Amino acid sequence: MIRTMALAALLVAGFTVNAAEEAKPKADPAKGKVVAETICVACHGVDGNSMVSAYPHLAGQGQDYIYKQLLAFKSVDGKPAARNNPIMAGMTAALSDEDMKNVAAWFAQQQLKPAMATQEALIPRGQKLWRAGDAAKGVPACAGCHGPAGKGLPAQYPALAGQFPEYIELQLKSFRSGERANDPESMMRSIADRLSDNDIKSVAEYAAGLR
Repeated sequence: MIRTMALAALLVAGFTVNAAEEAKPKADPAKGKVVAETICVACHGVDGNSMVSAYPHLAGQGQDYIYKQLLAFKSVDGKPAARNNPIMAGMTAALSDEDMKNVAAWFAQQQLKPAMATQEALIPRGQKLWRAGDAAKGVPACAGCHGPAGKGLPAQYPALAGQFPEYIELQLKSFRSGERANDPESMMRSIADRLSDNDIKSVAEYAAGLR
């Protein structure tokens, strides 16, 4: 009898959680498009394909990852933002949580127009780092988190395939210097600290050429 009651309670609890999840408003890409057209367009383009390598492509990036990064740029309750970027701080200040979820959904649905690798001499080293890492330096394979084809994992690790190599290089150097520090458990800071400038350029070039 007690076992039956316990099972029933678990079933009810599970139903309650599922009902609560379903009741949450879902992100609306159509509303996100309006945000992209009015706020994001100058740097990232309406469709998330930036024209300038200083600003990353967002088209096809994971929805949860985009939302997570937007949160990181936003100061909450007077606390410093997890990512220090004056431009993005100003942009996210005008966005509600709903806005950020909506625009993340919009960009995630767009088709990436990938960047190209241009420095072929760097590709072999980049390929080695991506596929196998560098045991001598204690550097794990990039593919372990970002995937063999650079597609990433939702929320946790971004897609890097077709991203501007200049942008990837900048972010790796920012992790290495500690300027960017929103990586869980200092994972990227630890890895980037073991990479030379040539390593960083090489892996950035290789990632840009992934499809």
